[in-house]
Amino acid sequence: IAARPESAAKGYLLGGICWFAIPFSLATSLGLASTALMLPISSSEAGNGLVPPAVADHLLGEAGSALILIMLFMAIVSTGSAESIAVSSLVAYDIYREYINPEATGAKILWISRVVIVMFGIFMGLFSIALNAMGLNLGWVYLFMGVVIGSAVIPLWNMMTWSKASGTGAVIAAWSGLVLALIGWLVGAKIQGGSVTVATLGTNEVMLSGNLIAIFSSGIIHYIYSKFIDPQDYDFSTLNENIHLVEQDLSGLGDEQQDKKVLKRAKRWIIRRGYLLTFVLIIVWPILSIPAGVFTKPYFAFWVLV
Repeated sequence: IAARPESAAKGYLLGGICWFAIPFSLATSLGLASTALMLPISSSEAGNGLVPPAVADHLLGEAGSALILIMLFMAIVSTGSAESIAVSSLVAYDIYREYINPEATGAKILWISRVVIVMFGIFMGLFSIALNAMGLNLGWVYLFMGVVIGSAVIPLWNMMTWSKASGTGAVIAAWSGLVLALIGWLVGAKIQGGSVTVATLGTNEVMLSGNLIAIFSSGIIHYIYSKFIDPQDYDFSTLNENIHLVEQDLSGLGDEQQDKKVLKRAKRWIIRRGYLLTFVLIIVWPILSIPAGVFTKPYFAFWVLV
């Protein structure tokens, strides 16, 4: 399916939309249910993600706990599988095949991928144990991810869509944005909480400041570097020439899948709907909450329904 441009574009967009069912419906319903039911959930337990199982167990008993366990297992397995494949592909193709063994066969690349998956799985298991031992709950780690990786968002976007984007500038912007984000994050905790601790670093305001600094500072740095220091003029039509298939295996790629008109049509389809969805979710939808102020019951029902 992924070999067909139209199917791949629609699948990625649909997958992204389906993901929003987690924060918009599941979190809203179970989070508010725990408050309405006045369940004895502490802030540390909420931060560890124990609100959904507590509500499900209270409302449905053991059946609710089993359903949450199944859902959690499926989510972890699918996410862990995707992350493992992503990391193994990065190492096998972009590092091993590119710099170590350019003539690697498909079997050799597959073996490297399997080794990386095992090593990555062991590392992530030990890393998660270390985070838990340090007292960093799920919510803290989730928000901190934006501080760490947010600085790569705009440079990567520019590299994929802007012909004048500088590769060197992207690297500089990503690392500079990370440094600025960490500084802003630490300074924000000091200003708001009076000291730098796990608790003060994990407040919403401090985490928000770190995330915003990471995203916008890297974007500004990359734009300035690409515009005034190292402007490029990349021809995206030459991109295919630099994509080398393993053993030149074209199975599953017929004439239609390689037709440039089909590819351009799929690109237009995903760009239009992607921009529209982004505009609605980031701008239109939050703005709708401003005139409402404190939600009335009918307005909140409308909010949850939509």
